[in-house]
Amino acid sequence: MIKVKLINNSNNPVPEYATEGSAGVDLRASLDGKVILKPLERAMVPTGIFIELPLGTEAQIRPRSGLAAKSGITVLNSPGTIDSDYRGEIKVILVNLSNKEFEICNGDRICQMVIQRYEKFEWERVEELNDSVRGDGGFGHTGV
Repeated sequence: MIKVKLINNSNNPVPEYATEGSAGVDLRASLDGKVILKPLERAMVPTGIFIELPLGTEAQIRPRSGLAAKSGITVLNSPGTIDSDYRGEIKVILVNLSNKEFEICNGDRICQMVIQRYEKFEWERVEELNDSVRGDGGFGHTGV
């Protein structure tokens, strides 16, 4: 199990897994008032959460499927990466892709956060790459 240090400067509960099989925890908005997102508008929404991750891990900020499907609200830079050496407040860039205004209030669940291990890599400069069946086909080359 990965241990993550947490400071919760909000009046919201500490994020926790909703079910045994949940990959991530929901983060909540930490607001004094409310944020109104107009259609196609974006906002950085604070969570009041500060974390310290172990080296070799990252936190990924992802949209909540219910918000996306029902209200057209998503995380703009999805998945957003929080590096292990970042110590600032987690803020979430939300965008309203619907044609209606959307209200965000203190305590609303706005995204999910997943912690992942990663590996560093190094470049190996070469003159050519090995062939593969796919080759350089991309961007829908296998059909719709």
